[in-house]
Amino acid sequence: MLHLKTDEEVGLLRESNMLVSKTLAEVALLIKPGVTTLYLDKVAETFIHDNGGTPAFKGYGGFPGTLCTSVNDEVVHGFPSDYILKEGDIVSIDCGVILNGWYGDSAYTFAVGEIEKEIKSLLDYTKESLEEGVREAVAGNRVGDISWAVQNKAESGGYSVVRELVGHGLGKRLHEPPEVPNYGKRGTGPKMEKGLVICIEPMINLGRKETVLMNDGWTIKTVDGRPSAHFEYAVAVDRGRADVLTTFKFIEEVLNKM
Repeated sequence: MLHLKTDEEVGLLRESNMLVSKTLAEVALLIKPGVTTLYLDKVAETFIHDNGGTPAFKGYGGFPGTLCTSVNDEVVHGFPSDYILKEGDIVSIDCGVILNGWYGDSAYTFAVGEIEKEIKSLLDYTKESLEEGVREAVAGNRVGDISWAVQNKAESGGYSVVRELVGHGLGKRLHEPPEVPNYGKRGTGPKMEKGLVICIEPMINLGRKETVLMNDGWTIKTVDGRPSAHFEYAVAVDRGRADVLTTFKFIEEVLNKM
């Protein structure tokens, strides 16, 4: 059962997702060699509380942090820790908030200092695959149209698409129907209508598509130890054009000044 949101509810979801976008920008200011992922987590938690929100991930199913911080070959759900970021790393930061009872959710993969050319290309393709998916999130299309667009863009660069993890609906709960896979066929899956709010979140690997779950029960890594990138938008399906509720504008303003 897909829960379609009213224009007013989409507006509330936009506020939640704007707080996520601004939180990720606060974190972006601090990402450099020598910083721990736990420090980033504490800054994010403080910023969310200071802006009237609640961290959505902390305590969710027992997750210990405000952020998922996934470094290099960690695909998603990495724990904030005493790991010290070093030159050449990449780190996916996934953040969720609750504001006025509505969830926000977004992710961005950051370069730590200078990164290898082939890893920079992985980040670019993953972000572009997200943008391609968003173009398909319009009323009358099907979820499979998004899936196909993401997969087609990622694989056109020679990258592989993680199968086990998917995007999802978003609203009063962090995960609502439908699931939004990052691979699939055009014209398949649930039909999308105006008011459906979903998270599109490509997880794209430099090497093989297969992943493995770590002993902590959360962290997912690539099976071959090669890097993975992850970008995520919350999107309201609309007529003619998707309405993106999160933004990378604040993050990229920070990065362009560094």
